[in-house]
Amino acid sequence: MPQSPVEVSVSGAVAEVTLCRPAARNALDLPLKQALVRALGDVGSDPAVRAVVLTGRGPAFCVGQDLREHAAALETGAWAEQRTVERHYNPIVTSLATMPKPVVAAVHGACVGAGLGLALACDLRVLATDAVLGTAFTGIGLTFDSGLSVTLTRAVGAARAREIVLRGETFDATSAVAWGIAGQVVPPSDVLTEARALAERLAAGPTAAYAASKRLVAAALDRPLAVSLAAEAREQDALVRTADHQGAVRAFLAKETPRFSGQAPPSPAGSSRP
Repeated sequence: MPQSPVEVSVSGAVAEVTLCRPAARNALDLPLKQALVRALGDVGSDPAVRAVVLTGRGPAFCVGQDLREHAAALETGAWAEQRTVERHYNPIVTSLATMPKPVVAAVHGACVGAGLGLALACDLRVLATDAVLGTAFTGIGLTFDSGLSVTLTRAVGAARAREIVLRGETFDATSAVAWGIAGQVVPPSDVLTEARALAERLAAGPTAAYAASKRLVAAALDRPLAVSLAAEAREQDALVRTADHQGAVRAFLAKETPRFSGQAPPSPAGSSRP
């Protein structure tokens, strides 16, 4: 049987999602995108999975859209019906960014176009020293997709985001760290090991608190301080009710290491959180 374009493996509470088109440097064709939508939906909704690693097999993380497939779709007009940005890229990025658990990208080799969009939609990134990053869109007469107009701008600031997309130049892992895209650079042989170790540490942590933190950070730049303060109060009120918080406070006072179950907070009747 042919290899699946996306493989999912679970070890303990960590799910590893791997793009599997190594000969094409994990270019995003239709089967891969459809499989990735399904895979991220599955691991995101699985309460037994408390952290996720996203990576690519072979010499590259992901080179973005498969341009051979795209060229054929332009010839036949199929691109108009595929609506791949709406039907594939947007759901993929939404799943990564809003998943109620941490997601770590293990990035090596080429990470460009929508590949960079996938990496920046994750919460944390471990970059290999051989990572080459870029947007690549203007080189083919296009603009941002996969959420990069938001995630890149938030990571590096508006001025540098314009430099990156308008110049169309690639940059290395050291620059990515200096600009705020990632915080860890390791040798290529260690990138997946380090990402797994980070995910395992996060999977043992307070999953509900991580989810609340993701929601607050995502909304922080789009709403007034007063609204954010109210949202923080609601999130904290819910988390205070969790066994994870109450147990961690007892452990702190007893000078013990807390153990987190990752269970969601109880929801009082009629309540809702942003």
